[in-house]
Amino acid sequence: MKHKIGFMGLGIMGTPMAANLLKAGYPVMVYNRSPEKAAPLVQQGAGLASHPKALARATDVVIAMVTGPEALGDLLWGPDGAGGALSHSKVFINMSSVSPSYTRELARELEPTGVTFIDAPVSGTKKPAEDGSLIILAGGPQDKVAELSPVLLAMGKKVVYCGAAGQGSMMKMCINLLVGLMMEGFAEVLNLAKLGGLSQEAMLDTVFSGPLNCGMFQVKAANLQNNTYPPAFPLKHFTKDAKFIVDTAFELGAPVPVAHTILQLYRTGVAQGWGDEDVSAIAKVLEHLNPKA
Repeated sequence: MKHKIGFMGLGIMGTPMAANLLKAGYPVMVYNRSPEKAAPLVQQGAGLASHPKALARATDVVIAMVTGPEALGDLLWGPDGAGGALSHSKVFINMSSVSPSYTRELARELEPTGVTFIDAPVSGTKKPAEDGSLIILAGGPQDKVAELSPVLLAMGKKVVYCGAAGQGSMMKMCINLLVGLMMEGFAEVLNLAKLGGLSQEAMLDTVFSGPLNCGMFQVKAANLQNNTYPPAFPLKHFTKDAKFIVDTAFELGAPVPVAHTILQLYRTGVAQGWGDEDVSAIAKVLEHLNPKA
């Protein structure tokens, strides 16, 4: 018999992830602070919980995919929080992007409940979430991660075991740093090319024709070409993650000089009101910094 899944958080990522669990045949119950967002999933056969505690009582595996620590804390420990219904017979999987230190603190908070805790953020954005092709970055008891791999693989194409709880979040910090560096670098090069009189088409042709070509550049190029940034990974969410990255690096004594620079650039984007646009809207920040005619 398949696990009964409870899914909390129905945003850009959570909705398609929960939908893929339904497609894989899992009984799914959902909860979202704005219940109207659950309507499409309910139409597909999901149950709807009135609050997180009811969801945790009714399911075996509780998954959270929310914006960060504050939202996660509310779901677990707020009024009618799921934490009050967790026990040794249940599994809690946090797939939200949070810092490694927060994840380890959360593991300590959950320990008295007896619940099995798995730390499993993802590499991938909206389209991979829809396609079920996310990379799951799992931390926690290795035997339980292996046991629950079918659940995780209903949402992704690969599970990478990273170590104890907190190491999934550590991997997420590393991968998101690379995403931020690459996206800013790509936008910076195209902006320089434009100011230098090169056509965007020639610049992209050069990048795509050689070893610098990569899937992310291919996906994001259209945004920069059209100057439209539909949110697959909102800029404000990367900015939040970038702060986690530099804080984690500070704790470790790791030099991340460029991470500090891009944090300020992405924060500028949020300050300009572009936080709800895609992370590729970093191109707008660079244009904003261009010399004015």
